[in-house]
Amino acid sequence: MTQKNVVVSETKTGINGSGTITVAQKPPAAPGGYVHIPRRRILKNLEINGGQRINTWIDSMRASSPTHVKSSPSLAEEYNSWILRHPSALDMFEQIMDAAKGKQIVMFLDYDGTLSPIVDDPDRAFMSESMRKTVKKLARCFPTAIVTGRCIDKVYNFVRLDELYYAGSHGMDIKGPTKESKYNKNNKAEEVLFQPAREFVPMINEVYEQLVEKTKSTPGARVENHKFCTSVHFRCVDEKRWVELAQQVKSVLKEYPKLRLTQGRKVLEIRPAIKWDKGKALEFLLESLGFANCNDVFPVYIGDDRTDEDAFKKLRDIDQGFGILVSKFPKDTAAAYSLQEPNEVMEFLQRLVEWKKTSPRSRSRV
Repeated sequence: MTQKNVVVSETKTGINGSGTITVAQKPPAAPGGYVHIPRRRILKNLEINGGQRINTWIDSMRASSPTHVKSSPSLAEEYNSWILRHPSALDMFEQIMDAAKGKQIVMFLDYDGTLSPIVDDPDRAFMSESMRKTVKKLARCFPTAIVTGRCIDKVYNFVRLDELYYAGSHGMDIKGPTKESKYNKNNKAEEVLFQPAREFVPMINEVYEQLVEKTKSTPGARVENHKFCTSVHFRCVDEKRWVELAQQVKSVLKEYPKLRLTQGRKVLEIRPAIKWDKGKALEFLLESLGFANCNDVFPVYIGDDRTDEDAFKKLRDIDQGFGILVSKFPKDTAAAYSLQEPNEVMEFLQRLVEWKKTSPRSRSRV
């Protein structure tokens, strides 16, 4: 994706009279502000509670990456109880669409584990051609965004669709369609550009280099640079060495009090300690599309990881639309519905496209 010049507004984000999406050159104080924690307290906590903190990370990774279910009566009972609280979005499709009637649906999709299967090598997380065709059709029916922890360039190379919005690095790098779309004013290709963590890029590069060096003694460890954040993958590391790898990550992170660590599916992620996440990115994109404080918008967010919970919670807080968790296993989630795997995600998106085609005027505002 090529970067274009962006009109800069000093006041707010929105779509101006010419149809260009304008953004503030610097993020507002609240979303872009530091989560300030005194350095002395950080180091003290790392020294005193380091072992407990690492165990929490490891336990959380195991919990978010289960490998079995229904292998015992108790687990089956737990799953059945969970699915009652988070029913299949396919089974509940008609009820969901009833709630969306007369409203503008806006789609937000995670990538790994949602549009593509989880794989050991993150560079080979290819989406199927059938999924690509489905997402392309979806974007013709509704404004559609990919919201991912990956950097934009990497996810774009996988998706290769110019009519989508892309929010990479957990929403810290946002770009809009570079292809004409009926959802752009004046039917012109305009590009959103918003990077609330731009000043952290040199620091992230520095941490990435240190993590590569520090973790090279751990077989299977993989470090990825996502431009505005860095990931350390545990997927190919012997579970007996997870604590060792987490300690290596901690030893690097303690020198950077302006960075914070979050945990996902067999991954630890280092990112700027600013008040920005996938929920904030969802809110920003809705505002950019002109749907801020609108009662006739119906956002749908589909994701599989812990970082997607920020978006699920945002939808719950604004009481609009709903979230769908992609998981075969019971997990604590703010999502209302569930799907088991990317194939079910594709089926749900296909049904959504067909639903739109059968009655586009009465069912969803364009």
